Amino acid sequence: MKTTQYFSHTRTRADRARIQDEWIENAVANPQHQERQSDGRCKRWLYIESEAKYLRVIVLEDGETVHNAFFDRGFKL
Repeated sequence: MKTTQYFSHTRTRADRARIQDEWIENAVANPQHQERQSDGRCKRWLYIESEAKYLRVIVLEDGETVHNAFFDRGFKL
């Protein structure tokens, strides 16, 4: 999985450390919903059953480099 330096830094936060690489990879490859941002990045969401929450993953313009990943408490599909 390709990631940015920012992602590596935020991954050390306690609220994000439990997010599994497998979940992120699934969100990138098979999102339940996605939106393109004005800067070219893409937001992708995937529902994580075991957490009962949506995971939002931000990927760069290349569509594969992960910039951010976190549980999105306000997202509704």
